[in-house]
Amino acid sequence: MIAEIITIGDELLIGQVVDTNSAFIASRLNDAGIHVHQITSVSDKREHIIEALRNAAQKADIILMTGGLGPTNDDITKLTLCEYFNVGLRFDAEAYKDVEYVFKIRGREVTEVNRRQADLPENCTALPNKNGTAPGMWFDVDGKIYISMPGVPYEMKALMEDEVIPKLQKQFTLPVIVHKNVLTVGIGESMLAEKIADWENSLAQVGIKLAYLPSIGMVRLRLSTRGADRSILEKTVQDKINVLKDLVGEYIYGYDNETLEEIVGKLLKENKQTISLAESCTGGYISHLITAVAGSSDYYKGSVIAYSYEIKTLELGVDETVLNSRGAVSQEVVEQMASAVRKKFNTDYSIAVSGIAGPGGGTPEKPVGMVWIAIATSEKVFSKKCQFANNRLRNIQMTANTALNLLRKEILMSLK
Repeated sequence: MIAEIITIGDELLIGQVVDTNSAFIASRLNDAGIHVHQITSVSDKREHIIEALRNAAQKADIILMTGGLGPTNDDITKLTLCEYFNVGLRFDAEAYKDVEYVFKIRGREVTEVNRRQADLPENCTALPNKNGTAPGMWFDVDGKIYISMPGVPYEMKALMEDEVIPKLQKQFTLPVIVHKNVLTVGIGESMLAEKIADWENSLAQVGIKLAYLPSIGMVRLRLSTRGADRSILEKTVQDKINVLKDLVGEYIYGYDNETLEEIVGKLLKENKQTISLAESCTGGYISHLITAVAGSSDYYKGSVIAYSYEIKTLELGVDETVLNSRGAVSQEVVEQMASAVRKKFNTDYSIAVSGIAGPGGGTPEKPVGMVWIAIATSEKVFSKKCQFANNRLRNIQMTANTALNLLRKEILMSLK
């Protein structure tokens, strides 16, 4: 089955609102075995909506829409659908009960404007919306399914989960789609592609498609296949991943939706170990990533955000002579920071970072993007010099990912 998603609203086209609805809908359709062929955003104009519907009907079996179902005059989706299907409106008593329910729990009386929310196109089946006053609408016309939902994300999500997906699964025999994500760090997309070229060529023989999804310092490899038997598909994918691990296992840190900070946290927690940080150029960003993981209090003790020379010396005891002679962005200073913060918080591991995030502050000897990262354990301190780019936010994120990966590899090494 082929689906197309149409999101409606001027706010999407002027960048005022980010379209998260399409991502959620596409994800849920994919899980159900429905292939999304296209996603389109259009303005709140009847001619644009009708054109999008006509185009979608030529290519897709299922057309899903969000937006334009509110009670105000600029919400024109319902009337436009009546024009598109050449039908009138009818009052839907069941839909009105849902409107009354929403107003009742809010302690308010239904207004005439909101009463009109229960006026629906004559040829639609109402989909109950327990979170709002605009019901979803299901149309089955000329072998095509049209589904219209509110643009409010939590209303749309409930309708997708409770009404749309179950109804589609009941009406159609859908294939099984299996995705598996292999997460890599520390290797660029082009170099990774070179290393696994032969392996990638072998995937087509067993019906697997590969996608490279690069992000900051990382590359996600998505393996996708479809068929009738989930267990066979999953085994086929896993067999290929086992081969991949022999090729680039050193760069693989996790799978599917795992994050690097979750992986590091899991390792620390399993081994009853703790972590502390001394951050300069990242300003607490690494600590934020670590503490965003539920249960991080089991292994995270604290951080020192040593942004200035003064704090580096007063709070971490960095040698002022070394700091003045070598500079804050140096191997000597970052290793002193790592050792000091580990002792200060009495942790098994510590991370320290110091660099020039940019866009200013660089010199020929220390250009923007230069970062020193140090890891301290009870037995040693080691560091790595990195040269990133000239984008401040990207440099901060690259530093965080590199530091967490260095820690991950050190923990794994200690377990051997």
